[in-house]
Amino acid sequence: MPPARAETDVRLEPADNERLASLCGPLDQHLRQLEHRLGVEITTRGNVFQVLGEPTPVKAASEIIRKLYASTGEESLTAERVHLFLQASEIEECLEPEPDNGESVKVRRGVVRGRGRNQTAYLRAVRSHDVNFGIGPAGTGKTYLAVACAVEALETDRVTRIVLVRPAVEAGERLGFLPGDLQQKVDPYLRPLFDALHEMLGYDRTAKLVDRNIIEVAPLAYMRGRTLNESFIILDEAQNTSVAQMKMFLTRIGFGSTAVVTGDVTQIDLPGGQRSGLCHALDVLRSVKGITWTWFDSKDVVRHPMVSRILDAYHAADEDASE
Repeated sequence: MPPARAETDVRLEPADNERLASLCGPLDQHLRQLEHRLGVEITTRGNVFQVLGEPTPVKAASEIIRKLYASTGEESLTAERVHLFLQASEIEECLEPEPDNGESVKVRRGVVRGRGRNQTAYLRAVRSHDVNFGIGPAGTGKTYLAVACAVEALETDRVTRIVLVRPAVEAGERLGFLPGDLQQKVDPYLRPLFDALHEMLGYDRTAKLVDRNIIEVAPLAYMRGRTLNESFIILDEAQNTSVAQMKMFLTRIGFGSTAVVTGDVTQIDLPGGQRSGLCHALDVLRSVKGITWTWFDSKDVVRHPMVSRILDAYHAADEDASE
């Protein structure tokens, strides 16, 4: 017996041609994206969108169309933005509108919102605790959201500076062998953090804040002996810290400061036999009061949909190899 079919008309108000064009995308690209991911058919006539398919996907697609149209009042939609909405809205969660839980971060160039349960919980944790860990694969937003919280804290005068820290071991090179001065040596390792800052603050303002040392970039090795007060400190790629380095970093935190540690325990690039400081911290600090832990997985990836599938395939292969 063929599955039941449903048909729903979604009327979008107010009818604004520019917003409707943004919703549909170039050559209806965004609508085709929705059709492909949810298994429905979408046709349009003016501001009325007809959705045809099985009942649950039709209901989900109708709700997503309404949400996307509402967002066009604040931003122009891109294929990436549509993907983010889909990534955050599993079909079960689309059946009812998500409550406005206030977990969004205002930055100079717009609003950064948590997508899905884990990102929302992560934002809530970072805003309410002094020491926070975000652990999961690349592309899950853990570093980007940490930078957003740091920018918000700086712009609202909750902190006086942002300190960006990263261990420089990913490429198996030491800083002394890289060309240029210290800033030029560190820049390649901090590029993901700078990309987020440029998006939220703009290139000019970011450069001015770096020049004034309000945004400070530093390799982890240069943190020893310091105490950071009224600062928002982000340690990225923390899986590549040693046990001693992680302990040193966490004990740099001063009064009025927030620390966020991000990393992926499946991507450790330390020399053979050396234990990751992030893995060690998981064992030692898990029960320490006041520290939050947010775990991300492939469902939280906000890059191309193939990235989630690739991560799942590698995870399955690792499990097979360990059996």
